[in-house]
Amino acid sequence: MKNFLLLGLTIALLGAQEIKAQEHRFDPPWNNPPESALNFTVPGIDNIPDLYGDIENPQLTVFFAGNQFMVVDDLLASFKKEYPQYERIFVETLPPGILAKQIKGGSITIGNLRLTHKPDIYTASKRAINEMADYFSYTQVYCYNNICLMVPAGNPGNVSTLNDLGKENIRISMPNPQWEGIGEQIKASYKKAGGEQLVKKIMEDKVKDGSTYLTKIHHRESPMRILYNQADAAPVWTSEVVYQKLIGHPVEGIIIPDAYNTNASYVAAKLKKAPHPRAADDFLKFMKSPTAKFIYRKYGFTVD
Repeated sequence: MKNFLLLGLTIALLGAQEIKAQEHRFDPPWNNPPESALNFTVPGIDNIPDLYGDIENPQLTVFFAGNQFMVVDDLLASFKKEYPQYERIFVETLPPGILAKQIKGGSITIGNLRLTHKPDIYTASKRAINEMADYFSYTQVYCYNNICLMVPAGNPGNVSTLNDLGKENIRISMPNPQWEGIGEQIKASYKKAGGEQLVKKIMEDKVKDGSTYLTKIHHRESPMRILYNQADAAPVWTSEVVYQKLIGHPVEGIIIPDAYNTNASYVAAKLKKAPHPRAADDFLKFMKSPTAKFIYRKYGFTVD
């Protein structure tokens, strides 16, 4: 009987540990969901964190560079307040390279969902916009950003420089240059700091041994890998560290000196084939407003 009770207690403890292990304390979506009759968000399974708003018959569709997901709540609320005629807005915040392919191809499938929405506005880095210049009728720069290193609170890996990422024991969450523009910019920073040797170490040798993990959607994967102790450092945009700290997640930021850093200019572009050209014009006008600039500053971006 005693052994039976001990076995029961052991099973109960293991069950409790399993439940604890399944907690998704840090999983997105990190934004506030819109009001609805039913919210059926299951962390880690059914959450679709980079699709926002009204998917049916939107009056405005915006494809934002993924690292700007954190501004969406405040930005859309303020835009609707100033332009109340736009009640239904649909936004995607996938990596800009993915959004570009979606624009060119006309559709995207996520899980079992196929989307054929055409954007009115596409925002991305200046380089990415220039590469698709023929698609746009108007462009404007609206904010800037630079790179830093995200590390867990307390910085247990003792990471202080880009060269530290070349150490054998440091696990890195690195944006894949094939998917995300920031990847090439980070590689340029590696080269400035440690030459081709550091680039090869991080992007080839450590990829092979598994200590560099290449993401497909870094603005989601990198914070989660840091928060779940799967990475010791992640090169990210400064705004991403600012946001994770704003929502109380235990991360810190390591500043990268200007000599090794990369600055990005973000451009908003109106599509020549925008389904809602008037709404696009109104949104671009709003993006120049003091209200929009205040919101971007709040989340760690630089504005004029």
